Amino acid sequence: MKNRLIQHDNWATPKEVYDKLNQEFNFDFDPCPLDFKQDGTLIEWGKSNFINPPYSRKLKEAFVLKAFKESKKGKICVMLLPVSTSTKIFHEVILPNAEIRFWKGRINFLANGQQNDKYKSGQMDSMIIIFKNTEVKQEAMQSEARHSSQA
Repeated sequence: MKNRLIQHDNWATPKEVYDKLNQEFNFDFDPCPLDFKQDGTLIEWGKSNFINPPYSRKLKEAFVLKAFKESKKGKICVMLLPVSTSTKIFHEVILPNAEIRFWKGRINFLANGQQNDKYKSGQMDSMIIIFKNTEVKQEAMQSEARHSSQA
C-alpha cells in the first residue's frame, strides 16, 4: 500500500546527493529548485542541468519531456526520479534515450527544504536519468570515421 501521508511536491535534494552528481556533471542550472518562481518547463535551460522535478505524475512527465527536448540541443540533463519502470514514459522516452543509474539505498528528501526527521528514509527507490544528445555524438563519430578512412 502506498504511503499517502505526504501530499506535496516541495521536496529538496539532500546536499550530499546533489554534490556527488555535481562533482561529475558540473551543473550550471536547476530548472526546478525549491524556491523557484517560474515554470521550469517553459524556460531555456543551461548547458548542464540538475533536475529533481516534482513527483506528481503530470509535472514529472512534463520535466522528463523537457529534459529530453533540451538534450537534443546538446545539453546534459541529469534527473533524479523515483524508480517507475512500468510507465509509458519510462519505456517510450527514458529507456531508449537515456543512461539509467539506480541509486543505492533510499534518499531522505528534505520536506519543504527541512530535514525530514519523521521519516528516516525515503519512501521510494530512486534512479538517475542522464539525457545527452547522442545524435551529435553519433554524427561526430561517423564524420571522424570517414576522415580516418580517407587518410
